[in-house]
Amino acid sequence: MQAAESYPASSRSWLPIGLGATIGLGAILLRNPAWVAVFAFVCLLPLAWFLFSTPRAWLIPFFGAAVLLPPLPFGDGSSSIHTSVLFAAVGLLAGLARIRDWRVHFTLLNGAILAFCWALVMSLGFALLYSGGTAAAGSAARVALFGIAVYVFFSASQGPDRASPLQAFRMARLLFGIAVAAAIFGCIDFVYQLPAPAAFGAQFLWLESGVYRRAQGLFYEASTLGNFCAFFLVMSAVCLSQAREKRVLPRWIAAVGVVLFAGTLIISFSRSSLIAAVLSCATLALVERRSWANRRAVLWLGLLVLAAFGLFSVFLPEFATGYALRLASNSADVFAGRGRVLSGRLETWQTLGAFAAEHPWQTALGIGYKTLPNTTYLGKPLIADNMYLSALIETGVLGLTALLLLNAAILKSSWRALQADSFFGKWMFCFWIGETVQMFSADILTFWRVLPIYLWVLAQVAMERRR
Repeated sequence: MQAAESYPASSRSWLPIGLGATIGLGAILLRNPAWVAVFAFVCLLPLAWFLFSTPRAWLIPFFGAAVLLPPLPFGDGSSSIHTSVLFAAVGLLAGLARIRDWRVHFTLLNGAILAFCWALVMSLGFALLYSGGTAAAGSAARVALFGIAVYVFFSASQGPDRASPLQAFRMARLLFGIAVAAAIFGCIDFVYQLPAPAAFGAQFLWLESGVYRRAQGLFYEASTLGNFCAFFLVMSAVCLSQAREKRVLPRWIAAVGVVLFAGTLIISFSRSSLIAAVLSCATLALVERRSWANRRAVLWLGLLVLAAFGLFSVFLPEFATGYALRLASNSADVFAGRGRVLSGRLETWQTLGAFAAEHPWQTALGIGYKTLPNTTYLGKPLIADNMYLSALIETGVLGLTALLLLNAAILKSSWRALQADSFFGKWMFCFWIGETVQMFSADILTFWRVLPIYLWVLAQVAMERRR
């Protein structure tokens, strides 16, 4: 173990590259698919051992695979097997092998996370009771995927994957690079309408020139890409506000990040993510109102966002016109009191509200986590698109209470770190303010491919609180 931890940085870089090149060469030389699979498995064994034996080594491959690789072409895309799960399995085994390195603390944040996990697990029995074995199995799979993010949090804050402040800043830069690659691919995918890498959510734009799929990158749906870009848009904005000696990214890179992530967020056409990003940046401006007033960073941030809108209008004029008409129509619907602005959500919420009123005991106990889209217990499958309402119906009063406690604990921990001028605390607090609002129109905690990155940042907040 100790020898593996002392590998120089160059070895850590060249080992995966060398293995990848060897696998590629083997794929050329071996034309039989079965032999290629065996050859790849043998070559990946040393990589798996390296990730297993080196602390934190599995995190970046896991994050990169989760964001930059599509799901395997099995299932319906939203629940099919994903390569990143293999890296998570390696990380879990590595954590079990270093059981003596764990130091779990009794804190409000830890308790809130575990309480929410307990509510999800307790709901599995009701999923089996009301919806049958298939839906219960899908519910259990969703709980396991959420558990990956929880494991990342505990391992990175109180386990063997803890990082020093310098290592955490380096990891944040690597995550920024991964996010840049994902955003660029999302833009290319939208402009050229590339074939979907796997099954995807039916989210389209109807324009005079045709029907276009919304920007979703390598994710199952556009909302995930929009939420992910909002997260790193806030990171870029925080970097603009930081003093030079505490800045994680150079200011010009942060400025490019603001334009890129704002532009990708726009073409995802995710209104809830856009509103969350606006609220997050407004929170940051409020938090930094004294120091930002001197450096005029608020003005710069506004100009960069306008630049993103300007580039969108220049290079995609038809889409920009449709976007403006859609915003105008939504505004008219809001002032007229019509529910069309919610894209059908209001009818679903009314159905769930009627079920809650007619079945108080089932609502109090829950019908099973993530069973609404798969069960006919309510007459037909439903997508709540409301984290709070779905938590109540699926996990009961316990689940909703745990969710509210979790939001409060995240904001409290991040606020205290922010007051100590923590970069991660500022990033997480501002972003989660937007998330608590976006949860009214999206099931944020089901975005399992990006949630581990969010909770890794939260882990750094917890680490800085203890320091």
